[in-house]
Amino acid sequence: MSPTINMVILMSLTSGTIITLTSHHWLVAWVGLEVNTLSIIPLISTTHHPRSTEAATKYFLTQAAASAMILFSSMINAWQTGTWDITQMTSSTSHILLTMALAMKLGLVPMHFWLPEVLQGSTLSTSLIIVTWQKLAPMSLIYLTINNLSTTILVTMGLLSTIIGGWAGLNQTQTRKIMAYSSIAHLGWMILVSSLMTNLMVMNLMIYLILTAALFWSLIYSESKTIQDTMMNWSLSPMMTITTMITLLSLGGLPPLTGFMPKWLILEELMTQNLIPTATIMALSALLSLFFYLRLSYTTTLTLSPNTTNTKLKWRFKPNKLTSPMLISTTISIFFLPLTPLMLL
Repeated sequence: MSPTINMVILMSLTSGTIITLTSHHWLVAWVGLEVNTLSIIPLISTTHHPRSTEAATKYFLTQAAASAMILFSSMINAWQTGTWDITQMTSSTSHILLTMALAMKLGLVPMHFWLPEVLQGSTLSTSLIIVTWQKLAPMSLIYLTINNLSTTILVTMGLLSTIIGGWAGLNQTQTRKIMAYSSIAHLGWMILVSSLMTNLMVMNLMIYLILTAALFWSLIYSESKTIQDTMMNWSLSPMMTITTMITLLSLGGLPPLTGFMPKWLILEELMTQNLIPTATIMALSALLSLFFYLRLSYTTTLTLSPNTTNTKLKWRFKPNKLTSPMLISTTISIFFLPLTPLMLL
């Protein structure tokens, strides 16, 4: 793909998200979602491989169906109330349709089946965009309409997403599928707390974006597509191996790293709202995700001290522009947790 076409696609992708983020009219938000969807289709199918073509087709059909449901729910609301304002959705039918459509957009359980397959058929760079940037527009709509969405459906989908995301990621060997189920599990935490405290949802989303981007940068830098490939990271860059391990543990929510902070605050909020069974299930499901993060971090550092004479320290001769952002993200993943008491105040 030529640099000009690539720049046009990325600009369209950015503008589609910004249109949705800044809109208060349902038609404008829908246009932004459609621009966003159509912009990323060429990026998914850029390798001209049957697997990428299949992934692009699945992504297009899923996102188009979700956008149609959003437009349909907004039309029902406009027909009954006479307004297209995003924050003025009062129809109960529109609430249910919108909740299911946004869940399909994000890849929440039970509408999650497209996400692992699409990520597996995409490149690592495109997968990074799908699990980070592409979540912003649907999450902004959830933020704007949270007072009108069905709390029961949100809590149920949040619980199922954390359980299924952790459970299905246990037997995966492909790094992209592991990151897909990791995204499902993290989105479950965000959706669950969105109906209780939107500030926690936004904080959780920001930390998730930073840590996921840092981990994907390390995977792109080392070209690690399977767990077996991560064992060769030490010869490529010892610093990257250590930062990848720290980022994985932080994503898993292991204290005292930053990834533990949103889980801690969400569990505290659930306990405050007297939702003790829900908090217990969420805490136990977090252990499932933590297990495959620990397994992946163990595999990454398995060759931490190579003792063979054939080992080449290629990192001395291979500088890369991804190294600085990766180190910054890893630093954030370590040093955000001490700020938690200030956030609580």
